[in-house]
Amino acid sequence: MTRLRHVPVDAASSARVGAGLSTSTKGILGAQDALALALDPLEGARADVVALFISPQFEDEIPRIVELAGERAEDAVIIGCSAGGVLGGDVEVEDAPAVAAWAASLPSTGVQPFRLTFEHDGDQGVIDGLDELPSADRGAVVVMLSDPFSFPADVFLGHLNDNAPGVPVLGGQASGGLEAGRNVLIANGEVVRDGAVGVILTGPSVGSWLVSQGCRPIGETFAVTRAERNVMHELAGAPAMRRLEEVYAAAGPRDQLLMRRGLHVGQAISELKPRLDRGDFLIRNVMGIDPKTGSIAITDIAEVGQTVQFQVRDADSAREDLKVMLERERAADDRRVIGALLFSCNGRGQALFGQPHHDIGALRSAFGDVPVAGFFAAGELGPIGGRNFLHGFTASVLLIRDGAAPG
Repeated sequence: MTRLRHVPVDAASSARVGAGLSTSTKGILGAQDALALALDPLEGARADVVALFISPQFEDEIPRIVELAGERAEDAVIIGCSAGGVLGGDVEVEDAPAVAAWAASLPSTGVQPFRLTFEHDGDQGVIDGLDELPSADRGAVVVMLSDPFSFPADVFLGHLNDNAPGVPVLGGQASGGLEAGRNVLIANGEVVRDGAVGVILTGPSVGSWLVSQGCRPIGETFAVTRAERNVMHELAGAPAMRRLEEVYAAAGPRDQLLMRRGLHVGQAISELKPRLDRGDFLIRNVMGIDPKTGSIAITDIAEVGQTVQFQVRDADSAREDLKVMLERERAADDRRVIGALLFSCNGRGQALFGQPHHDIGALRSAFGDVPVAGFFAAGELGPIGGRNFLHGFTASVLLIRDGAAPG
C-alpha cells in the first residue's frame, strides 16, 4: 500500500519538495513507489537532495534501493539511514516494513554532502571528514544522520557550537540496528555502517526549524549554587533534594505522579533573558538522588550559576509542547511551508501518545498538506537557544519554505 499527501508547487516557486511512503513488503518495489511519489511534485526539475528512510526488514535490499534512487534522480545528493520507524506522507509506520523518500529541488543553493568518521587516538578521538566548517554567514543549515554506536554526535555538535556558531544541525541517530554494525547510513549514494552522513545547504534563507522537547516546567527556577561535574549539590543555597521536596510538596497529585515516574531538569540556555519560557531550557534526565548528601545527578554537566527548573513529561505535556512550538513557528514566519523533514524520538509514537501518526499529524495540522518524511530516531539533533544538542524524546523539524533553500 502506498500513501502520499502533497501540495503542488506553483511554477513561480523556486524550491520544490515531494515525499512518498510505501508499505510494500518488497523493499525494491516499495522504493520504486516512494521515489516516484517524491519526485513527481518536482515536475521535471532536477532533484538536488534525496533522502531515504528504510525499515531494517529491507537491510539486504538497501544497496539496490540506493542504486535505484541514483537512477531516478541523477546528480542528486542521496542521504538516508535504516530506521526502526519510518515517517512519510500522513502516516508513521512503527515496527513494520516501509520505505519513505523525500526529494527537494533547491535552485541557487549550495549542496555539499559529507561523511564523517570517528577514530580513537589514545585517550581522545579524532573526527574526520569536513575540510571546511559550515558558516552561518553563508546561511548554512546542516542535515545529519549518525550511527549511535560509532559516532559521538554530541562531541561533534559541541565542536560546531564553538567553531561554527549559529549553524543549525537537524537530524537524528539511525535506529534500524540494535547493536554496533547493524545500522545502515547512506552517504551521497554510498552505503556505509559507521560514522555520520549528511548534507550542508547554503544559500538564501528560505527555511526554518523547531525542536519540541516534550516537557513542561514544574515549580520555580533555581540557581545552581554548588555543583561538581554532573551532580547538583545545592540549589539556591540549599541541598538540591530539599528544593525538589519543596516542589513536590507544592505540586498537585497528577504532577506528583509524573515526578515519581520520571523526573527531568531543564538547564537555561541563556541567563540574559528576563523571563524563561519554552525553548529556553535544555532538557536532561535525572540519573539519581543521594538521600545522604541531598545531591541530584543529571545527564549533563551542572554549572554553578546556571538556572535550572524541574520538568515533567507525559503524553499531554508532549502534545501541548509540540502544538505550542508549531504555532509559535507559524506566527513567526508567514512564508509558505512547502515541505519538511521530521526526526522524532523512537520513544514517542504510539508508545507515548496511545495513538498513531501524532507528530506528523500535528505538523500537517499546523502547515497544511505538505510533503513530509523522516524517521523515529535513537536520538535527535537540533538547536536550542542557538546551540545544537543531542536530545531524547524530542521532535526535531526542518521546514522548507518558499524560496531556493533553507538557511
